[in-house]
Amino acid sequence: MIGTLTSAAILPWTGALIDRFRLSSYTLFVGVGLIVACSFMGLISGTLSLIVAIFLLRQFGQALSSHIATTTMARYFKVERGKALAVAIMGSATGGALLPFIAITLLSLVGWRWTYASSAIFLGLFLTPLSLYMLKTYHNRPIQKLDRKAREVKTNPIIRSWTRREVLHDPRFYLLLPGLLAPAIITTALFLHHLTLADAKGWSHTWITGNYVIYAVCVVLAAFVAGSLIDRFSAVRLLPLSLVPLILALNLIAIFDQDQIVVPYMLMLGISAGLAHTATAAMWPEMYGVKHLGAIKGLGVSLMVFGAALGPVILGGLMDFGLSIESICFLFCGYSIVGGVLMYLAIRNS
Repeated sequence: MIGTLTSAAILPWTGALIDRFRLSSYTLFVGVGLIVACSFMGLISGTLSLIVAIFLLRQFGQALSSHIATTTMARYFKVERGKALAVAIMGSATGGALLPFIAITLLSLVGWRWTYASSAIFLGLFLTPLSLYMLKTYHNRPIQKLDRKAREVKTNPIIRSWTRREVLHDPRFYLLLPGLLAPAIITTALFLHHLTLADAKGWSHTWITGNYVIYAVCVVLAAFVAGSLIDRFSAVRLLPLSLVPLILALNLIAIFDQDQIVVPYMLMLGISAGLAHTATAAMWPEMYGVKHLGAIKGLGVSLMVFGAALGPVILGGLMDFGLSIESICFLFCGYSIVGGVLMYLAIRNS
């Protein structure tokens, strides 16, 4: 928890560096950092070193690696930004579905230390060099030129790029926050308490975890659908609707006890995640421009990481107070509805 929250706390600053340096240089920095993180994790020997290793893995892995992907797609693709973001999110969802099986296989073959060591070797010999090779042409596309070009498009309602300071003084940002944080808070809480949910409902642990693949597939499919809708209608119009499947998933869990409900529940969660991830990534440049996109997205991702860390604590605390899982789902549902309404108020004039 300490490593995760520390990583989230500095993300607004490390994420903003993508606005100041060449994309290839920033990618190399993050790639080397992730190699170091995996190597260090394989060498840990105590509590302090574990905290440092988790911080490094969170910062250079989950945070900055995905930050590069979505920020780059949102910045360099304007006409078909939604489809480009869907491709980036497809990679993340595919990794989330496949890597647990790969990790379990490696753990059984070589143990956990060499699992991390082999990850560092793979990153150093293949993934980081491949990323740099694929980015070799992007040094000729500076951010300033992109921002100037965006201002020249008369049909674009956002005619300038906001700074992060300006965003923090924009009332719309604070209206958006509850809805933006809802998927991170609720989905993380549910996933970390799925075994508790299964016990409360009388379901098999294997049954609920075995259906994670439905979630992963739906994230990918929903991201591609969202990408097409964003390119046609805009992200700000789609964003409040991304909470509808989450609300449906919560109601399914709150109302029904049959184990068959896990399938539509995972389906709705996956659709919500795919829509929310794609629409959120595309919403930032639509509302605030591309010049300072890294700084603004870094702030948003940092807040979502904090929300994801708090979600399981909130759910567990409510259960300790005696609330049933059904009652908690209804509370989460009410919060999501309020968040969706506030989102609509924030973007209705955008």
